[in-house]
Amino acid sequence: MQTENNSSAPPVQVERDQGIGIVTMDRAERLNALNLEMRQAIAAAFGELAAEPDILVIVVTGGDEVFAAGADLKLLVDKGSQEVAELNLAGYWHAVASCEKPVIAAVNGYCLGAGSELMQMCDIVVADTSARIGQPEAKVGIMPGAGGTQRLLRSVGKPVASLMLMCGEALTGERAYQLGLVSELTEEGQALTRALELARKVTRMPPRAMLAIKRTLKQGGDLPLSEALQLEQDEFLQLFDTADQTEGMTAFLEKRKPEFTGN
Repeated sequence: MQTENNSSAPPVQVERDQGIGIVTMDRAERLNALNLEMRQAIAAAFGELAAEPDILVIVVTGGDEVFAAGADLKLLVDKGSQEVAELNLAGYWHAVASCEKPVIAAVNGYCLGAGSELMQMCDIVVADTSARIGQPEAKVGIMPGAGGTQRLLRSVGKPVASLMLMCGEALTGERAYQLGLVSELTEEGQALTRALELARKVTRMPPRAMLAIKRTLKQGGDLPLSEALQLEQDEFLQLFDTADQTEGMTAFLEKRKPEFTGN
């Protein structure tokens, strides 16, 4: 666990478990406030795991108490616009947002500001009842700068996004689930357990179909419906040239479990 005076302890822990990459933010004494070192470590972890063929899905968590309470304001309090631009804070999230593999967030406790933006880049979000999800940047004189307005708008619509952004209102885990901002709601302390259960399900799926589904969801959401439907059709047809399609359908007809290879 990182402390302010111990730079040798990594702010992010990375584990690998039977096809699952687990990225754990480990700065609990600062509520996982996202300073530059942590952002760099998250980006590096995602870059490594995305490049490893044996890793099929990535789970990101903040540990037992909190997901991430936002940006580390000590980094920003005395900066002007040019200095903040040079920090390229949003750039560190490119490795997460562009990851081709499925990404699952396990959210508990505070998930605010940059932490909420990180959560919204994930494909599946499991939150427990302790979660408090918000974009309170206006309370300190700024606004989200790494997708917190645009992804939120697309997820929950303008009325709820405006409430969260303009009034600094945080959503409970239950309310976020009702609005569709999170995929599943668990009892307190069970978010990571459930996220890992879902990750294991993903590892049993055909990898190329997972990549195709993610591409279609990600790209299609920003296209006119006719173009999005064409994208879907193209990805659908390409999967018929894979060994996993043959194996999956054959196994179903033979009433056995498929053995997918990613080919």
